[in-house]
Amino acid sequence: MIVDFYEKPGCHLCEDAAPLVVAEAAAAGAELRRHNILADAQLQVRYGELIPVVVIDGEQHSTWFVDQARLRNALG
Repeated sequence: MIVDFYEKPGCHLCEDAAPLVVAEAAAAGAELRRHNILADAQLQVRYGELIPVVVIDGEQHSTWFVDQARLRNALG
């Protein structure tokens, strides 16, 4: 299972979500890939207003806020 986490520096919602995503991905044994959208113009266009974004195995799971129980369930 692959979890992609789209974020950018200075994003308070990203800072809140990151520890949850890291912990739940680790607990599930999933591969976590973190992406700074500022490093890629296409990612900025795609996710700029939606971050943080969590994508699980290519399917968008959450935007703006990450619900820990819902994420755990999806990774379970």
